[in-house]
Amino acid sequence: MRVGLVGTGPWATTVHAPGLADHPGTALTAVWSRRPEAAQSLAQAYDAVPTDDLDELFSQVDALAFAVPPSVQAEIATRAAEAGKHLILEKPVAADLAGAERLADAVTKAGVASLVMLTLRFSQQTRDWLDGVTRAGAWRGGGARWLSGALLGGRYATSAWRQDPAGGALADIGPHAFDLLDAALGPITDVLAARRSADDLWQLMLEHEGGVTSTAALSLRLPVQPTVVEFSVYGDHGFRTLGRTGTANDAYTALLDDFAAMVSCGTTTHPCDVRRGVHLAWVVDRARAVAR
Repeated sequence: MRVGLVGTGPWATTVHAPGLADHPGTALTAVWSRRPEAAQSLAQAYDAVPTDDLDELFSQVDALAFAVPPSVQAEIATRAAEAGKHLILEKPVAADLAGAERLADAVTKAGVASLVMLTLRFSQQTRDWLDGVTRAGAWRGGGARWLSGALLGGRYATSAWRQDPAGGALADIGPHAFDLLDAALGPITDVLAARRSADDLWQLMLEHEGGVTSTAALSLRLPVQPTVVEFSVYGDHGFRTLGRTGTANDAYTALLDDFAAMVSCGTTTHPCDVRRGVHLAWVVDRARAVAR
């Protein structure tokens, strides 16, 4: 499957590009960037075609993988779906709920495959943990803590959309936390409370289907090393925890396994498809609405 990469930043160069080039079911054939020199540099390393023209990009690929800011992703991915291209999306899938819904509508209408790179969900350890949690059932609550100093320094500290108040921890790591809590405890139906501190520390209480509640604490501006990633559930079967599992590259390989199978079989539904992205965008939107 010929795949084009949209974006040339750190995540594109360390995860997407090597993953697409190494996977037996995909070939990295084109790289798009608004900066021709960046596209040229990354494409040359993988014998791909560099371009800053979307029509040229679409003509050379069967699918697109995205590693660009949410607003850019939503715009280009919607056009790509309308052109019949399968999509590997980053979270959040759009800058707002309306953009996520427009993208999902385009994907549905075109009948193309889509997956969202929810890194934790594609880890085998996470999958095993979720299988055990689901089989046991009878959970009464749970929680998530994702505490990091990623925006205090390092390769993502200059990311404009993450530094923007509309982005930050809620938009960047919130989807990961909400996705896993939702998968473990049942669909999130409401955000009961949300508080954002001046330094972008988010503390939330979520309601799940059946009345179960969970909490989440999210920050990208705490001087924590290494990053704290912890999930837990508790109930009739005790207390079960999950930490950060595997590597991003391993998770991306697992995603590509599923993606290649979907395209080969003509399947367009998956637990982490674009509709999942819309649900997570709704949770983020709801958190913003009730935040104080």
